[in-house]
Amino acid sequence: MKSKLVILLAFLVLNAGCSVSVQEGSGATPTSFIVTLTLPPSSTLSPSKTPLPPPPTPTTAPVEGAVSTQINVREQPSTAGEVLGILPANTKVQIVGRDPGGNWWQILYPQAGEGTGWVTAQYVTTSGTPNVPVIGGRADSGNGNVAVVQQQLNVRSGPGTDFNSLGTLNPQDVVNLTGKDVNGAWLQIEYTSGPDGKGWINAAFAQANGVENLPIVTEAGKVVGTGTPVNNAPPPTPTLLPAPLDEDSVNRPIKTVFFDRAGIHTLIYNGDVSAPDGDTEDWLAFTTFSGQILLETACQGSVPHFELLQNGAVLEQSAVVGCGTRSIVPVEPNNPVLVHVSAIPTGSQSYSSYIVKVSTIP
Repeated sequence: MKSKLVILLAFLVLNAGCSVSVQEGSGATPTSFIVTLTLPPSSTLSPSKTPLPPPPTPTTAPVEGAVSTQINVREQPSTAGEVLGILPANTKVQIVGRDPGGNWWQILYPQAGEGTGWVTAQYVTTSGTPNVPVIGGRADSGNGNVAVVQQQLNVRSGPGTDFNSLGTLNPQDVVNLTGKDVNGAWLQIEYTSGPDGKGWINAAFAQANGVENLPIVTEAGKVVGTGTPVNNAPPPTPTLLPAPLDEDSVNRPIKTVFFDRAGIHTLIYNGDVSAPDGDTEDWLAFTTFSGQILLETACQGSVPHFELLQNGAVLEQSAVVGCGTRSIVPVEPNNPVLVHVSAIPTGSQSYSSYIVKVSTIP
């Protein structure tokens, strides 16, 4: 029994000193299989280019001028155009355009619906020739039927010389055509101061487009047909119309201008005279600061006579018979000078449309 205890004790000691441990080897941990879907990179759209606005239309700088006398501002470059307002003498204006004939300036006029209006160029003085664009070239009636006046002529209330005169048109005025008489000898036009806004002019003194398409209008204003009659009369032979009376005189000049060193230096006037019937003479007046002036003349039709008077006497070198002349005339400063234009009797009816220009010479 004692020997069994010794053996058991020895076994326990041996077991305690030489323990055998069994360790489980660490196997590789299985890696999870993860599938990642990678989409191809989306193409980045470059921003579309915003169209640039068209370059601004070049604009011409307005040219300053001064009105030499009281004048009307009109809607169109014609004395037939509606009057938008009146400018007093010496009013400053901004010129932005001209008509094809160079007889009218387009100016800035805020009172008008479109902000512009037209004035006759002969009554506006500038330091030089304005470099402004040509505006239009024909009236705008919507039907393309227009006429350009060839010489100063009367606008009448009906198709004939026995009808009342409503006013006058000047050379190169552009008018809208609205009808014609049965023979095509008279043209009906838009004329704001006429009955129903209409008037009549002699076709012989107007260069017209589209006459064949105009309606035929009676004296009462009734449309009775269209087109040109088959056997209409030939165009009338142009006849000389007498110049309209303007009631001016040596004591009541039709135009008076005061030249000023800082302002007005030029007088330009377009008028007409005739003989033996009509207005036989015109009188203008100016006062200048300079001791001499340049007198220039131009005319169409019969040749008139031009002269300057001061202190009741004709000035030397101013008496001119002819057109297209240029004369330097000595004058007394700050003393009124009269310009006298007269028709020369020829034994038959004569008519002259003229332009006289007086400029100061420093």
